[in-house]
Amino acid sequence: MADIIRLLPDHVANQIAAGEVVQRPASVVKELLENAIDAGSSLIKLIVKDGGKTLIQVVDDGIGMTDTDARLSFERHATSKITNAEDLFNLSTKGFRGEALASIAAIAHLEMHTKPENLEVGTHIKIEGSEVVFQEVSVTPKGTSIAVKNLFFNIPARRNFLKSDQVELRHIIDEFHRVALAHPSIAFNLYNNGSELFNLPKSNLRQRLVNVFGNKTNPKLVPVEEGTQVVNIKGFVCKPEFAKKSRGEQFFFVNNRFIKSPYLHHAVVSAFEGLIKTDTHPGYFLYLEVNPSSIDINIHPTKTEIKFDDEHTLYAILRSTIKHSLGQFSVVPALDFEKDQNLETPYAYQGKVATLPRVTVNAGFNPFVEKQQKSVHHANHSTKSSKGWESMYVGLRSEVEKNENLEGIQFESDTITGSIFKGKEAHTESSATTIQLRRKYILTTIKSGIVVIDQSRAHQRVLYENFLKHSTLKEAVSQQLLFPLSLSFSKSDIRILNEIKESLSVLGFVIETKEEDAVKVKGVPILVPESEVGIVLDQLISDYQDEVEGNSFSYTDMVAKTLCKTLSVKTGEVLDGTSQLALVNDLFACKEPMVSPFNKPIHITISENDIDKKFI
Repeated sequence: MADIIRLLPDHVANQIAAGEVVQRPASVVKELLENAIDAGSSLIKLIVKDGGKTLIQVVDDGIGMTDTDARLSFERHATSKITNAEDLFNLSTKGFRGEALASIAAIAHLEMHTKPENLEVGTHIKIEGSEVVFQEVSVTPKGTSIAVKNLFFNIPARRNFLKSDQVELRHIIDEFHRVALAHPSIAFNLYNNGSELFNLPKSNLRQRLVNVFGNKTNPKLVPVEEGTQVVNIKGFVCKPEFAKKSRGEQFFFVNNRFIKSPYLHHAVVSAFEGLIKTDTHPGYFLYLEVNPSSIDINIHPTKTEIKFDDEHTLYAILRSTIKHSLGQFSVVPALDFEKDQNLETPYAYQGKVATLPRVTVNAGFNPFVEKQQKSVHHANHSTKSSKGWESMYVGLRSEVEKNENLEGIQFESDTITGSIFKGKEAHTESSATTIQLRRKYILTTIKSGIVVIDQSRAHQRVLYENFLKHSTLKEAVSQQLLFPLSLSFSKSDIRILNEIKESLSVLGFVIETKEEDAVKVKGVPILVPESEVGIVLDQLISDYQDEVEGNSFSYTDMVAKTLCKTLSVKTGEVLDGTSQLALVNDLFACKEPMVSPFNKPIHITISENDIDKKFI
């Protein structure tokens, strides 16, 4: 029997390894940015084109490499970060495996310019699919510049699985945020298709958060800081009133490395228990410093999941630290029995001297004499006032005679809600034909039995089809605001609003995005209250970030779904009989009354036979 096992060529092995390291352009961005940070850079520039498919370039001012190191850096498992296996348990750098550059070079056209500070000239290397095209001396500034072009050029199947440029750019921005937030002492710039998206100077942590997410972030933040022998915690959590329905601004950093930890996330959520609604998520930016020997980073190819030695202790410390911060900054109500009430003196009374109260006593006061006088006076007054009482009703009969026809008079009375057991008068033609059950379902009768309708999903379907109808016919009615609303957003959020601006205008929104971190809302659809415009736009941005690739119609569809979800009647709201009946009629006038816009059933039917079977 012939031998069937053979060694794979290096370029094939590199392509297989690239499948683990490079999943999309954002993976390349992550690896290159981390290498630039490990090089001790103070300024890092990221340049992308066409969502990273055409170009990803990272330029830094780090220590650079010699010609030998530059050539060796593209070999597999070639690294300067570790020398033996024990170093894996005491890591202080971002990268350590030596696979990133080799994997990237196997699936793209790559060019590198690098020069150390102590050399006069640098090195220029060009590689295409693991093949070194040339290596020569070049004049280049201190640091390293790596340009990755035509990603997955030799793996068409992988390139076809990439999403649209907008979706890939969003993933790149997410990775850029994770690296930039972990290192506020380093300046970062991001350019997309020639335009600057982010210019983040060196700053402290709070200012870096404001520069990334906009000025609206600053009033949301509550500082968190605690030092223990196990972990040092610092960072910020967002106030409970700013909790969102989507998991947007949630960041964990361990030793300046972004991680994902559902266990620690649960500790944060439990600290907010009772302060936020069950369907909302708190925002947080938490930085944990632990002993490198107590964590294992090398358990996941992307290094976003790590293993802690003692997760239970971290859970307890993190939860108590956040609860303490929320109470310390008066975010949650608390009773302080040790507070000195003298410190609550207003400023206007600081210079005033306390005066002793004076009590005056009438020595000639006799309560018995006074009581007798009062009783005599009361009797006399009652006798006098009883005379002439007939004059109070003079002319009243004539007024009654003028208004004998009292049918047009309306009387104020309380609204009768439960008239089921009031007798025959409850079964008139004007009585409601619907019943609201537990403020969630609407019950109505049909010939074959009873229909049970979910009021929230039914209203979503009605609003959804109305919005789509207006967008198709270009007849959306916009309610112009007397005073335009000015709302603050981050640069990435404003970019998203610009992308879906046409779909918003079709549905009735009139928005201007002239400023860098603010938008002006001049008109809204009739069904959108002015007080909920900010909530609606935040939800639109969040839904857009969770949406996959689509065309302009899908953007309109996404906007319509977000609006109907935000503006629909919620579970727990009380509807009067007229509103219940109108909702039922509008639902069955829809084209798809069976399912909601999110493909969930709206109503069920209980037939008369099913009811009869219950009484057998």
